Formats: sequence, structure tokens, C-alpha cells
Amino acid sequence: MNKYKRVFLIVADSAGIGEEPDAAKFGDVGTNTWVHAAASVGGIDVPVMEGFGIGELADIPGVRPLHSHPHAYSMRLREASNGKDTMTGHWEMMGILTTKPFQTFTDTGFPASLIAELERETGHRIIGNYASSGTEILKVLGEEQMKENSLIVYTSADSVLQIAAHEGVTGKDELYRCCEIARKICMKPEYFVGRVIARPYVGTDRGNFKRIVGDRRDYAVTPSSVTAMDILKENKLMVSCVGKISDIFCDDGVVKTIHTTSNEDGMDKTIEQVKRDEWEGLCFVNLVEFDSEYGHRRNPIGYARCLEAFDRRLAELTKVMREDDLLLITADHGNDPTHTGTDHTREKVPLLAYSPSIEEGRLLDERSTFADIGATILKNFGLAKKEPMIGSSIDELFH
Repeated sequence: MNKYKRVFLIVADSAGIGEEPDAAKFGDVGTNTWVHAAASVGGIDVPVMEGFGIGELADIPGVRPLHSHPHAYSMRLREASNGKDTMTGHWEMMGILTTKPFQTFTDTGFPASLIAELERETGHRIIGNYASSGTEILKVLGEEQMKENSLIVYTSADSVLQIAAHEGVTGKDELYRCCEIARKICMKPEYFVGRVIARPYVGTDRGNFKRIVGDRRDYAVTPSSVTAMDILKENKLMVSCVGKISDIFCDDGVVKTIHTTSNEDGMDKTIEQVKRDEWEGLCFVNLVEFDSEYGHRRNPIGYARCLEAFDRRLAELTKVMREDDLLLITADHGNDPTHTGTDHTREKVPLLAYSPSIEEGRLLDERSTFADIGATILKNFGLAKKEPMIGSSIDELFH
């Protein structure tokens, strides 16, 4: 079929659009990341996404529900998997149904048994062991870590165990060794953590500690089955991953990795990919700051402004798209910045599908799984999904 030569899939990390039918099971009744962020500023200005039909998916303050958007389809997707974390959402987009969720330790920290085993196997004392921003925990514990050559362990609302250590005291190689030990421990079913992340830092005191972004290392669980990315790669198509996508998939199905430092950097590098003609396939992008900077920190005003900033960059991106390009904008879960706690929220996600070549764009019915994204991408390139992948193609995109 190959209607679109290049597909750009951008995940606005955590930008959900209303509670799932089973939200009560997750304590997330009444959540809606898009709506509540917009309401916090009395309405947001997102003319590009408004023109793609985002206003038809929910009553978003400041956004008109345009019933005519001929170059874009808009729809909501439900999550079929059991969870509301980064890996589960992204994996489902590429065809994986996760029935057993990864464990999170946001409210309690990691069990004493895990910490004791990590201390015994690494030979380092563990300090911290609570959910925190990486920059904040360095201010609190960085000097102590340097003094005694311990390891700072912390987590977040994701299924992640992060270890921070000073580059000049502990050293990167020793930190990486300790993270490899942590990865083995965290594979045990009683823990089963999705990712272990090495966070080296530099500086002399709490006033100037700084994480070394380029030396971060992720030790992720390998995807539980074949994905759409694997199939694209097997068929010699590009799978260019911008942001943390390659970490989420443990490099499986990845052809090219482009690291980023922010949403703005991520959009800069995505637009660079749009301007290049010499490839065919998928550019898969994660923009994490919606989630990390505003969702988890329960900053609805910041979230709203981040959505507006993203929309401005979309205006730049669409200007350089070609007739045979397809842009897909979605999310991997919710993170309602007005909800209680700091965890992700169990929400449906938007899917906006835009191309200059689409002529009959409109609102489509809600779909039952994020995996319809991957199935659609495969159909575009004339490829079939493999067992046990889930998802059905969105056939309207090929009219």
C-alpha cells in the first residue's frame, strides 16, 4: 500500500484526555489531563491541534470543537493493557498487550529486602530510597554520597529504580556495575521493576551539582514479544527514535537513536528528520517534559503552557511536511496535574492523524487499544503483524 513514505509518531508523554472505564480500579475517577490543565489558565491556545480536531475529543477550555478538519482524523484510544506507566503504554502502541503491570514503589520506596541485597552485592551503603526529582535529591543527599561513597537510590511514579553517584568519587564504571547488579535483582517477580537508570553527576556541593545527561544509562526489561518496530527493521525500513524511545524498548527494533535534553530539543531534532529526504519508515518521538516537569510535579499551569509551546512547534513541523508524510500525535497515559498524589492517571489518549494528502478528515469512533497505531503503520508499509501482537489498522487513513 505504502500511501505514506514516512510516519512521524509523536508521544506527548502523559497528555491523556479523560478517565478510562476502569479508572476506579486505579483511583483515577474524574481525571482528564488536557481539560484540567487548560482550565487552570482559563483556556489554552493550541490552533494547530484545534485544527486537527482535538476539540472534538473533550470539552477543552479555550479550544473550539471544529467539525471540519479535512486534512486530519481525530479519535480517542483506550488502553487494553493493565497499567498506566510509560513502558506499558509505548509497548502497547507497538502491539504488545501487558497483562501483569510493572511494579511501582512511589509511596513506600523499595522493600528493605531489595535494599539489603543491593548493599550486599554492590558493597555500597544505600541512601535515599524514596520518590524524588533527580535534581532535588542531589541537593539533599549529594554531599553525603560523596563523603562516604554510598549510592543514592530513588524512584518516581514510573516503574524505575534510579541510582545516582558522583563521577569523581564513585566513577561511572562503578556506577554502571552497580546498576547491572540492580537490574538482575529487579528481575525477581516480587520486585519486577521496568527500568534501572544510572545517574552520574558532577559538582562540588549542593549548590552546583549537575547530572551528566550524556552518561545516563538505562537498563530496561526487554519487550515481552515482537513489536511493529521489529517488523519495520526486519524489512529494512527506518526506525528513528527521538528521546527515550530506544530506552523504553531496550534498543529492540531500533535503527537510529537520537537523544534529547528537552521538549524543545526533541522538536528541533524531529523537524530535522522531516527535512531529510533520504529515508523511509518511522520516526518515533517521546516528549517527556509534559510528564516529568509538570504532571508529576502537579503544575497545571506549566502543563498548559507546555501544550501551547508544543502546538507552536507543530506549526513549524507541518510547514515542512511532504504530501506523502503522516503525522500521528498521541500520549502513553495520563498525568492529571490537578489529581491527588504524583502518580500517572489511567486515561484514554488522543490520536490526531494529519497529512497534507488526507482529504476526508473527521472525528472517528473511539478505539479499543493503543495498538491500532502500530497496526496502521504496518499496513501502510504492506506488512503484517505477528503473533501475539494486537491491534487493527485505522483504515480511514488510507482512503
